[in-house]
Amino acid sequence: MKKLYLWIGILALLFVFIAVMWGQRIEFVLGGAMINIGYRLQDHLPEYDLEHHESTPPQIWQRFLDQNHMAASVRSTFPRTSRHPVMAMVACMDGRLDTNEIAGDTRRYYYVLRLAGSVLSEKEEEMLELAVGNGVKVVVFTTHTDCAAEKTAADPEKSKLFPKLTAAVGEREARFNEFLARPMIKERVDKGELMVKWMDLDTMTEKVAPHK
Repeated sequence: MKKLYLWIGILALLFVFIAVMWGQRIEFVLGGAMINIGYRLQDHLPEYDLEHHESTPPQIWQRFLDQNHMAASVRSTFPRTSRHPVMAMVACMDGRLDTNEIAGDTRRYYYVLRLAGSVLSEKEEEMLELAVGNGVKVVVFTTHTDCAAEKTAADPEKSKLFPKLTAAVGEREARFNEFLARPMIKERVDKGELMVKWMDLDTMTEKVAPHK
């Protein structure tokens, strides 16, 4: 019996040690796992599928309102922590990309710009610069595989139908470099106070890799 109590005491001390040393990390990992489970539970439900081509615009709109009201009621009952973003992410508007899954984090440490083809315009450059002035330390600019905007720009027939989008995709790199050259951005990058990265996303896995 004394040995049993000894082992219980040792296990209790080990549990306390793990909780103190790794408690927050364990919570973070478990939270991420539960969120992913929630995503997968919803993913296969056809009766809530907004993708049905038979649905009319009013039906889709009403479904959105119902879902929003349900989600809002949960959020009002269990409010989330307010945080100031330290990172900004530029991502394409493609619905297959989930910025929470890309970051592996649902906490609100991120400004997110969703843009067609991830193409910055001058107002988005200014918005990002304002975010940096307000405390953002990392800006991640992303492009992704199987991008509809890139496909349109590369197709001679479709590019005629969408000339502005085609032109914007062609200017994407110049716009990115233009952002890097903005005085405050350049100064903070040079001082090591800011990092700006261009990353490529695999659309299916959402894994990031340095832009080629």
